[in-house]
Amino acid sequence: MHPSISSKLPHVGTTIFTVMSQLAVQYQAVNLGQGFPDFPMSDELRELVYKAMLDNQNQYTHMAGLPLLREKLANKAKQLYQATINPETEITVTPGGTYAIYTALTTILQPGDEVIVFEPAYDSYIPNIEVNGAKAITISLQYPNYSIPWDEVKQKINPRTKLIMINSPHNPTGAVLSTEDMQALSEIVANTNIFIVSDEVYEHLIFDELAHESILRYPDLWQRSFVCFSFGKTYHCTGWKLGYCIAPEVLMKEFRKIHQFNSFTCDTPKQVALANYLDNTEAYIGLGKFIQQKRDYFRTLMQGTPFTCIPSHGSYFECYSYAGFSQEADKDLAIRLTKEYGIATIPVSAFYQSGEDNKVLRFCFAKKEETLEKAVKGLSAL
Repeated sequence: MHPSISSKLPHVGTTIFTVMSQLAVQYQAVNLGQGFPDFPMSDELRELVYKAMLDNQNQYTHMAGLPLLREKLANKAKQLYQATINPETEITVTPGGTYAIYTALTTILQPGDEVIVFEPAYDSYIPNIEVNGAKAITISLQYPNYSIPWDEVKQKINPRTKLIMINSPHNPTGAVLSTEDMQALSEIVANTNIFIVSDEVYEHLIFDELAHESILRYPDLWQRSFVCFSFGKTYHCTGWKLGYCIAPEVLMKEFRKIHQFNSFTCDTPKQVALANYLDNTEAYIGLGKFIQQKRDYFRTLMQGTPFTCIPSHGSYFECYSYAGFSQEADKDLAIRLTKEYGIATIPVSAFYQSGEDNKVLRFCFAKKEETLEKAVKGLSAL
């Protein structure tokens, strides 16, 4: 007889990403569901990892991350966002952006706390909140432009509100926060004990000449924030699972208490390679234009289908409405498209705790042109 477990996440099952990816394999469909590129990463960066390994940079590095890498990241924050960051005490390298988010939430939350989460939301947020004994207070972004209803946020603030989650560029919709959004957020949290966790893993995948309004640009917000980033999204190496968190020293001290007893540290040769590759500023500054070309090409292809574009201004993703030609549930349509038309997508209802269904599917366009062409080919027959 096995001992029984009282699940900390009793309502969580297999994620929609796993379900759709398995269907894609089963039906040999093109997978535009999960967010990863199918084009190669930089040869230069790969060679730098190889060199680091040959140079015997293969043992544990500092718990908070390779010192040189943290110095380069602090310089980058200064150049891009005019933020003065102490690399010794305010940056920690993590095994991925999602890990950074989980660790930040675990650092902050106590049982009974409330966290404001905007839906549709990246799927790890609410389980991360609930496993820490806290409660997610969900607010729907305003469809179809997925803007934040700040008046509703004000109404939901109460003495139990511990934290507000923000994400820009936004997954799954590609919406981007503006200076007006940041001002509204500043006014709401001023003179409170509310923290902010800012998911900025797509910071460089931003389009249409828009600026990324990082929390790091706003000193009043930064003082209460954990800001989470991803190397995988920036350098087309999502399988590396490397990211980092930036937070004020007093907050980062507590973050590191959790981190040191979890992963402790991260892959050394890749950190050495990244520290050197960060000198190539064009690799991240030019990323937005490179990925926007893929978005624009995908839009051109989708014009030959009955789907209606909901414009994305950042990330790997763009959402499309199918309300003009079908009223079937988005998950049902996603499954049908995989089985009958050879293209796997993600139903946006999966990003809502309530399952809110606006008849929208999310497509990942961070692919080679031939992949996008093959994926869209069958949709014109809908």
